[in-house]
Amino acid sequence: MVALASDQAHALARRLRERISGEVRFDAGARALYATDASNYREVPIGVVVPRDLDDVVATVAACREFDAPVLSRGGGTSLAGQCCNTAVVIDYSKWCNRIVEIDPRARTALVEPGCVLDQLRDAAAEHGLTFGPDPSTHAHNTLGGMIGNNSCGVHSVMAGRTADNVIAMEVLTYDGARFWVGDGNGVERPDGAAGDGPDEIDTHAGGEDAKAAIYRGLKALRERYAELIPERYPDIPRRVSGYNLDELLPACGANVARALVGSEGTCVVVLRARLRLVPRPPCRTLLMLGYADVCGAAAHVPEVLDAGPVGLEGFDDNLIRFMRDKHMHPDAIARLPDGDGWLMVEFGGDTQDQASASAGRLMERLRDCASTPSTRPSDVRRS
Repeated sequence: MVALASDQAHALARRLRERISGEVRFDAGARALYATDASNYREVPIGVVVPRDLDDVVATVAACREFDAPVLSRGGGTSLAGQCCNTAVVIDYSKWCNRIVEIDPRARTALVEPGCVLDQLRDAAAEHGLTFGPDPSTHAHNTLGGMIGNNSCGVHSVMAGRTADNVIAMEVLTYDGARFWVGDGNGVERPDGAAGDGPDEIDTHAGGEDAKAAIYRGLKALRERYAELIPERYPDIPRRVSGYNLDELLPACGANVARALVGSEGTCVVVLRARLRLVPRPPCRTLLMLGYADVCGAAAHVPEVLDAGPVGLEGFDDNLIRFMRDKHMHPDAIARLPDGDGWLMVEFGGDTQDQASASAGRLMERLRDCASTPSTRPSDVRRS
């Protein structure tokens, strides 16, 4: 695929306007607006489509295929490394394809469209005492589709894992027009959802004659070729979010194709809908601030802090505080920091405030016996 000539781009825009009910924006102003995201990168797109529904998305990809034009899925545009920029037809889901289709509080799942903003889902799930665990700092305007593309984490990912750990299944669309579901519930029922237990999704769907089966056969061949290298070379760390999740194709990891696609930045499929895992939302919380001589000292204590079972954890250094002081931002909040030039914010949750505060207190006692005892300051109790 190459950049379209001007006459071809105009022809594609006409074709799109004939086929979809959403907005087709190929004017210079729209292309300039969508040329960047939250990064320093800039790539002027071929044009922009704002689909009114998922059928518009399918029709858009079909039209782009006819013109050999690349497509790029976009949500809130909060990516920091240029993931939302490309010389492609940008599909913006955030305006209309943003529904929470359903929340099942008993199963602790939610079915959403890719343009759904994270805080929309969290607010709806909170009514049932649940939440979606991963929460980037842009949670007020980043979308679930973007989180799936980036395999996002966030402060509370220590409680619930990465986005990949919280995706159950996805409805996907390939560039050649195949539309199907991948992941658990995709004709595969595992006892208690246990990884590596029960039928294998890839084996189950590799025997047909349709496009989906051909893709599954390709995935099966891929994992067989690299079955020994993947566990050997993939680092066993909790926040590995770069590259393709080939380990999720292995039977030992549950062979979940949906989780394998998380973090692929839209390079493999277009995500139409996603079924997500929800986790309990602690009703009461306490925030403990820990101050260290520098950020390296803070990092050294992270394993011990994690052993205490926090629901949230964030760290930062003196550079951030210096920048805030230079801009005269949040002086009252800075004054409440404990002494140090590196900090950890540790959040504990519980069914009662006493439970949350007791967990924070136990960690403070344990850290007092360390060689480099941090300065501590429990914050005002925060109820949520």
